[in-house]
Amino acid sequence: MSENRTITEMRNPKSKNIDEKNVGEILRIINEEDALVALAVREALPQIEKLVEVCVETLNSGGRVFYVGAGTSGRIAFMDAVELVPTYGLSEGIFVPIIAGGFEALRRSIEGVEDLADEAQKDLMNHNLQAKDLVIGIAASGSTPYVRGALMYARQLGCKTALICNVDNPPLAQFADVVVSVVTGPEVIAGSTRMKAGTAQKMVLNMLSTTVMIKLGKVYDNLMVDVLVLNDKLRKRAINIVTELTGVDEETAKIVLEKTNHNVKLAVLHLISKKDLKECQKILSVEPSLRKAIVMLGG
Repeated sequence: MSENRTITEMRNPKSKNIDEKNVGEILRIINEEDALVALAVREALPQIEKLVEVCVETLNSGGRVFYVGAGTSGRIAFMDAVELVPTYGLSEGIFVPIIAGGFEALRRSIEGVEDLADEAQKDLMNHNLQAKDLVIGIAASGSTPYVRGALMYARQLGCKTALICNVDNPPLAQFADVVVSVVTGPEVIAGSTRMKAGTAQKMVLNMLSTTVMIKLGKVYDNLMVDVLVLNDKLRKRAINIVTELTGVDEETAKIVLEKTNHNVKLAVLHLISKKDLKECQKILSVEPSLRKAIVMLGG
């Protein structure tokens, strides 16, 4: 392999002459390559575990988690971060996604911005990055200048840093405390890292943020007890969660949820413990884990 070409830019021998294949053959090749992604992610589980621990430590210390990427990596970061708010009742501004080129880059490709390392520092300064924060750079090649700028600035401030990439021995590893390398190999279309590399990044961020939310007490059993009730679908989900965990009927669940301003965790604790809402709220203000709060109230 050329020293100037990462594995994400190499040609994939399995897709040689793909332009001569019929539709079914093309889809089969893509599918077979995609099937390799989960196996590659599995190899990186120990590093993902370390990053989860750093994230939890950061959030418990009052810090924020920044995702920083360009192009596909930045867009995937936005998808993961914004969905944590309704799903887990997470306050906005805790997981902060930053993409090279800003919001405009979410809807269209802005060429060249990934090469502007200094812009990453400006973007982080606009968010008042502090030493207690964690900055996670996401770059398939492990060398994107914009991500390098973000990690270098974070290091200067004393922040913890991490890198999620799709190559072995990424150049940016020197600026990261934790490196998650998911080596997905050459793409079906050479250099099209929105494919396997992007899929791997989405999987890693899903695993990372979901596990962090679980460890922060936002999940009871396998239910999202901190869900924000923002529409009819989520209202029905909240009712179902309350009925499943407490055994009450739907009408009772609706009534209690209205009393708690649709706070599922508070409603469940109230129904299981039989304690008044004020006492339950007081417990949850110091113990976010519903399971532990139930034990504390003798439920």
